[in-house]
Amino acid sequence: MATASAVPAPKVNRLGLPILEYRGGKSTLCAGCGHNAISERIIDALYEMGVQPERVMKLSGIGCSSKSPAYFLSRAHSFNSVHGRMPAVATGAILANHTMKALGVSGDGDTASIGMGQFVHMMRRNLPMIYIIEDNGVYGLTKGQFSATADIGSKLKTGVINDLPAIDTCSLAIQLGATFVGRSFSGDKKQLLSMLKAAIAHKGTVMLDVISPCVTFNDHEGSTKSYKFMQEYDEPINELGFVPSFDEIDVDYDAGTTTEVAMHDGSRLRLRKLLEDYDPTDKVQAVRTLMEAHEKNEVLTGVFYVNTEAPTFIDQLNLVNEPLGQLAESKTKPGKDVLDRVMASL
Repeated sequence: MATASAVPAPKVNRLGLPILEYRGGKSTLCAGCGHNAISERIIDALYEMGVQPERVMKLSGIGCSSKSPAYFLSRAHSFNSVHGRMPAVATGAILANHTMKALGVSGDGDTASIGMGQFVHMMRRNLPMIYIIEDNGVYGLTKGQFSATADIGSKLKTGVINDLPAIDTCSLAIQLGATFVGRSFSGDKKQLLSMLKAAIAHKGTVMLDVISPCVTFNDHEGSTKSYKFMQEYDEPINELGFVPSFDEIDVDYDAGTTTEVAMHDGSRLRLRKLLEDYDPTDKVQAVRTLMEAHEKNEVLTGVFYVNTEAPTFIDQLNLVNEPLGQLAESKTKPGKDVLDRVMASL
């Protein structure tokens, strides 16, 4: 009698979890949307880095991009906030439990328009959080009007030409105080995956602007956020190699052409220079390089700036190791004798 062949066990990561445990619900976004590719890379990065799904908090605002957290890490904690207000919710959640890994997904409208006031304060505080902007240059939920990141001269499907200057969220984040800033393209799997793994290893604010073409409203001739435009005008400033602390491997970069950054968890980010003399730890040079590229109509991608020495907001507040949300009332509420002394001093 024939015997059934054994079903091979699924491949697992260092936590013993298969990649299925890092997936979420079925996407309801348009077929071919760049946002779905970003979700796939987030899944791959968290799986390969061995992040415990229950130790992640997913945060978002409103927009097509803010639906993305539903499509990865179904076992993680999640909060979909009011339009543009995700940074405030994230700040409160991180302060309540800074032992969690915070991952926020926003859009160019949710960040650079209604949420700009909140975005700038999150960047300057250097909160330990990964902040991803899924940037398509239009408002996808309201029929494709230009967003604040749309370039001058870009054209809508209706023929309307944008005549307002774009907000460069990367330049802004670097100047304000974010300590890991980069830009990638949803269609560049290798670059985006390496960048996300390095982001997971970083302790501080990570801001990643990911160009993510909107196949419904902004993937036509004349768009500067289309697949074709990015494939023609993408100018990487460095090639990324990432060596996790638990996976000692060699990276085939030539000596003398590579910058190596030691991350907080012992991992190593290796950046092979493609632009002569580019230093990702030089804040002034990073901003200048982005501005010069903008004048040339180039779209730079790569890690623009990284600083592993700056204190985080948690460090500045001198918080206790135990999450604030789990402290006993006796540790958070002053006793009557303390209140009496305070009142007597007034």
